[in-house]
Amino acid sequence: MSSTIAWWTVIIAVGMLNFLSRLSFIAVFARVEMPSSVARALRFVPAAMLTAIVVPAVVFVAPGALAFSYTNPKLVAALTAAVVAWRTNNATATMATGMVALWLVQWLLRAAG
Repeated sequence: MSSTIAWWTVIIAVGMLNFLSRLSFIAVFARVEMPSSVARALRFVPAAMLTAIVVPAVVFVAPGALAFSYTNPKLVAALTAAVVAWRTNNATATMATGMVALWLVQWLLRAAG
């Protein structure tokens, strides 16, 4: 079998598995009422997924190297953005403040170093 056919076979198989897993979840809960504990738990999935994506990007400066200090510009910017998000509930202000804080801290660290 050529490598092109093998790749297309893998892509189609993974796509079908993904589709069937999503369809089965929808089909099951379309006929059966979702338990309240499951519904309550599913409310936290988006926040948990966002946290799992963002936190490693912020605290790891290199593979296996954590940086919990003011010399980590991403951490300072993330904390600044978190405070703005908490106080304003404004996504645009949060992103703008986070980016300005990131640029400012990077500039200050370059100027000091």
